[in-house]
Amino acid sequence: MLETIANINDVVNGLVWGWPALILLAFVGVLMTILTKFFQVSHIPHWMHNTIGAIFKDKHVVKHTDDKSISQFQSLCTALAATVGTGNIVGVSGAILVGGPGAVFWMWIIAFFGMMTNFSENVLGIYYRRKNDRGEWSGGAMYYLRDGLGAKKGCKQIGMILAVLFSVFCVIASFGIGNMTQVNSISGNMESVFGIPTWVTGIVILAIAALVIIGGLKRIAAVTERIVPFMVVLYMLGTIVIFFMNITTIPAVIVAIFKGAFAMQAVGGGIVGSGIKLAVEQGMKRGVFSNEAGLGSSVMVHSNSNVREPVRQGMWGIFEVFADTIIVCTLTAVSVLSSGIIDLNTGAVVAEYEGITKAQVMSQVFTNHFGFVGGAFVAIAIMLFAFSTTLGWSHYGSKAFEFLFGTKATIGYKIVFVIAIYGGAVMGDNLAWDLSDTFNGMMMIPNLIGVLVLAPEVVKITSNYVDRKLKGKNVEPMMSHWPDIQEEHAKEVRGGAE
Repeated sequence: MLETIANINDVVNGLVWGWPALILLAFVGVLMTILTKFFQVSHIPHWMHNTIGAIFKDKHVVKHTDDKSISQFQSLCTALAATVGTGNIVGVSGAILVGGPGAVFWMWIIAFFGMMTNFSENVLGIYYRRKNDRGEWSGGAMYYLRDGLGAKKGCKQIGMILAVLFSVFCVIASFGIGNMTQVNSISGNMESVFGIPTWVTGIVILAIAALVIIGGLKRIAAVTERIVPFMVVLYMLGTIVIFFMNITTIPAVIVAIFKGAFAMQAVGGGIVGSGIKLAVEQGMKRGVFSNEAGLGSSVMVHSNSNVREPVRQGMWGIFEVFADTIIVCTLTAVSVLSSGIIDLNTGAVVAEYEGITKAQVMSQVFTNHFGFVGGAFVAIAIMLFAFSTTLGWSHYGSKAFEFLFGTKATIGYKIVFVIAIYGGAVMGDNLAWDLSDTFNGMMMIPNLIGVLVLAPEVVKITSNYVDRKLKGKNVEPMMSHWPDIQEEHAKEVRGGAE
């Protein structure tokens, strides 16, 4: 049965992650960067001030809400909970093992342009969101596909079809990238480091997750805003210590990354031409797996924010990709490449570590530097990263399920999602990751089509924001596609509510 699933998945994966899809992913990021006049670079002080800087200065960013929305900081933490996961540890290690050091460069490139893809998704998510039967905000790719793309002349049916396809793929993906892969990494590490059987880990994680997930977004956000900052800072400190312990090898690491990126070295002694192909493929795939820019996933929790300005939430999307890939993934990559596990001249695993798996790499890196304590630290870090990712993705899948079947039906999805955690704990490592790759690609395609078609709206909303906030022009704010929400939010913004 598992072998049949793996064979079918290989065929589908080759289609959804072929070069046409990778080119589309890169093209959308480059296009949105150009159309917004390199917003992620030209307005660095502004978006940094209004994201990480605002946490300490603006009460609207961190204040808990009395209604069904969540704070901007909670939306960021929940989004980071879903993105800063095993992709940052296991995924990056896997990219280097397969694609060589050069994969890191292409991960940076896709993240740089992915900042504006994520920005655009969030802008559209806030602009097209509506409230459901419970008074909760509901937004995401399915809504801007249906109500944005679908509003274009002659596009009503295609907009609805793409919205449904995205939602179906998202529900399926939530069981892969947000469930099987994450729990599989937890159970594997718990077994290898502490000798805990995978089935025991599966039952424990299932029980804990049920208490949080069934409680809804408010409970998920309350947990993630406590876990995420703690785990990210702690993991960064560990990798920074390794960086300074290996400081003399850093120049060689940088050289290996750039040489590998342009096939000046062949991965594992293979053909040079195939080296760059592997580096690009692995860098882009693992980059997207890590930061999710282009998937249209994190916008579903960003849309639950109490924010009114679409661009304000879009800037959180820029910071999300920056923090996830440019900072956390880079620290992981440098730790791996400076540890002696990879031959920087060939890009291959050295003989001493031949046969090491992507799930074992960072554990080995920390063990080499800190002994058993280091290996235990990585196991606990992966557990926290992966568990928080599972919480975040349970919300994504729930929102997609809500779009398809209505608000009341989401309880059924949550129950099945929690039960499936056990299957992820005992599933084979490679199959779990391969399935996740496929599901990511399947939901990416309709989302990117939506962002591409609605690019003019993103530009108008962004220009409107820049005119008002940065140039001081007295123009009517663009807050929502819906007249009632537009009027309400515009009044609040004019009154200084945000």
